[in-house]
This record gives sequence, C-alpha cells and structure tokens, in this order.
Amino acid sequence: MLRIIGPAETLALLRNPRIPLPAQVDPVLGTEWREATAARLVDGLADQVARLTDQHQLLVLTPGRAGWPASFADLGDRAPVMLWAKGNPELLTSSLASRVTFTGARASSSYGEHVTRELVADLLREPRIVVAGGAYGIDAAAHRAALAIRPASTIAVLAGGLDRPYPSGHTDLFQDIADAGGIQISETPPETTPTKWRFIARARLLAALGGASIIPEAGYRSGSLLVAARATELGRPVGTVPGPITSAASSGCHRLLREGLAEVITHAGDITELLDPAPPSFLSSAIQEVARRAAPDAGKAARRAAL
Repeated sequence: MLRIIGPAETLALLRNPRIPLPAQVDPVLGTEWREATAARLVDGLADQVARLTDQHQLLVLTPGRAGWPASFADLGDRAPVMLWAKGNPELLTSSLASRVTFTGARASSSYGEHVTRELVADLLREPRIVVAGGAYGIDAAAHRAALAIRPASTIAVLAGGLDRPYPSGHTDLFQDIADAGGIQISETPPETTPTKWRFIARARLLAALGGASIIPEAGYRSGSLLVAARATELGRPVGTVPGPITSAASSGCHRLLREGLAEVITHAGDITELLDPAPPSFLSSAIQEVARRAAPDAGKAARRAAL
C-alpha cells in the first residue's frame, strides 16, 4: 500500500473508511488489512512521537531526502518507512562498496574478538565504514575497533528506540559513536522496546547497508546467520572466518561455508575482493589452463576405444 499510494495517503485510508481501496489491491484482503490496522491507531500518537523525537534531539530520515541510504531501495516493499538517527547521516549516503557489515556471536571468544579487531583495523586504513548492531561480542568489538582507528567511521543499527539503548551496558559505547562522528539509527520511534521480532527485522537493514556482510564468529543457530541469509537474498557477498572445529562459537561459520553461502575470510584483503571484485589473476588463469589440459579428452578416449 505504501508503494502504491504513499505513506500519507495510506494513513488517510486507514483513518477514513469511506476512502476506496486502490484498484490494484484485492478487496477482501485489503478490507481485512484496513480493519486490523485501523484498530491499532492511537489518537495523538504522531504528536507524542514528534515530541519525543525533539526531546531526545533525534534526526528523522525519510526516503528521497538527505541522509537516506540509497541501498534500502534494494529491499523493495520491505524497505523501512523512516529512520530515527543520532549522529552524522553522511555515513549512510557513502557508496555501498565503502560499507562493511560485521555481525556475529554475542558470547564471542577471545579468538573471534581478536580477528574482528584485526579485520576492522586493516579495512579502516583503506578507508571503509563499519556497520554493526549493538550487541555484546562481535558487534561491540567491531565498533570499538573502529572508534580506536578512525572514530567517524561506524554505523550502529539498533532494534529499539534510540532513547532506550540496548543492551544498557553499551549506553556509553552508543554515545561515543555519535559523539565521534559516527551514527546510530533505528526504524522504530523513541520509547520502543526491542523485541525478538524487531531483532529479526533488523537483519535486513544490516544486510542492505553493507556492500558485504562479514561474520567472524557465530554459533550454529546464531541470529547473525539471518543477516547472511538476507544479504544472500539481496545478492550481496557474505564472508566468514573459519575457527577451530572443536569450537561451538565457530560452528555457524562452518555451516555457512558448508552450505555455500559464504566465502572464506582470512585477512582484510579477502573482504576487499568481495567489495571490489578484481579481474581474474594470471595465477588463476594458469591453474584453469593446467586443469583443462589434465582433463580427459572424450574424443581421444573414443578413438582409443575404436582401435
């Protein structure tokens, strides 16, 4: 409905049942949707959200206006309607290839955090921009590494209102990101509590913002694998770092490799190749030529059989 008639018109449609549904919408499904959604409207909610937005000094970003990430267009009907932001919105309008999404295990190991710090530090010398959520573990390691190397280079994507930092233990980290020239964003208004479904929905934003998504460490059922799935749907490359086969914290990374959803990442150069694919090297061409010559020749085999 938003795509067909626009947000203001959709809201008017919900508030006034006399406005007919667009011809492109199935009348039965459209009526069910209008009745269910209209019942959730709260009088004065828009004014309340506007007041809270001003109170917390947040920016509001909308499609087609300054600061809106062009890469969200790839989400189609799943694109967010608007964003609340705190910090420097210019990071959101940088080129897609300049942004790298990092996500992974909350209960990360020292190995996973060390690898994350090394990858981020090397990438930021190119330079690149880091995109991550706000969780403990890999997300936090990516943000902190970015702040240490080049502060105005990190985007934090949160699942709840920006006035309710989650986890609360990262309140100072989120503030440091905004103060240093980075940015926090959320598609939910102030006073919104993060929920399981909002974390699931956030995965598509993380995937859409990054030219590539990197998972340094993740368990077999880690929520970060949702980011890999959404990135794959968008046709964006995914990279992951192998770990010890005895480590449960790396089993999700090995799962992505086994299922062919991710490329092996061993250093920052591998990520650069995902973001800026280079033409085939002489070495790879030579290897292909050797393989071609070593392959059985069906014609020769047939002639030998005839003799």
